[in-house]
Amino acid sequence: MMKLLEVLAEHPDPVPLKQLALETGLHPSTAHRILGAMTHSGFVERSDAGIYRLGIRLLELGSLVKSRISLRETAMPAMQRLHATTGESVNLGIRAGDEIVYVERTSSGRSAVRVVHIVGARAPLHTTATGKLFLVEDGPQKVRDYAKRTNLPASTATSITTLQGLEKELDKVRRHGVAYDMDEVENGVRCIAAGIRDDSGELIAGLSLSTPSERFNPDWVPIIKQTAAEISAAMGYLPTSR
Repeated sequence: MMKLLEVLAEHPDPVPLKQLALETGLHPSTAHRILGAMTHSGFVERSDAGIYRLGIRLLELGSLVKSRISLRETAMPAMQRLHATTGESVNLGIRAGDEIVYVERTSSGRSAVRVVHIVGARAPLHTTATGKLFLVEDGPQKVRDYAKRTNLPASTATSITTLQGLEKELDKVRRHGVAYDMDEVENGVRCIAAGIRDDSGELIAGLSLSTPSERFNPDWVPIIKQTAAEISAAMGYLPTSR
């Protein structure tokens, strides 16, 4: 049954019994018997011409699975592994209008110098690493609208406050697939963020690692991107779905 489902999933058009048997290695009579049971349960649909395609029952089950996936619950194990590897604070942020809201975090206990983004805390898109990921998704015109709407207020002396500066920064984010906050939200705190996507390919959150400036290490970029990719995969994202 699993072999048949996998072959049907690989073909955008309905598939004849003979081809299904050939590609699964099943005897045609065996394939026909299994497909009959799957058709009866709604996992497969059979046309009058004797060709098969995936059934509506799979869509119903897929929607049920999706509705039960919690971003926070899904992300937390990977966040904890990243925290254990780096010893630094790991944050999960989502977009809320023109701000990033932190919905989950692990706090660093590595030393007396700690960085903790309190759950529920907010910060502007243009000053946060995660916010920059969302601005890249918006595209040039929406970024200009954002700059005009907010006037790009500064949180620290290093915050980006001009449209030209923001566009230059977002170009780097776009090219490297990772974003930085270099003391832009809070003096002495730096962040690296990578995006998390859902099954439709939409950017739904950012995973960021926060450190005191003196402990900032750009060599963590690969593991941050890898962790974000693991969470995205758990949310149903496939690189081809975008």
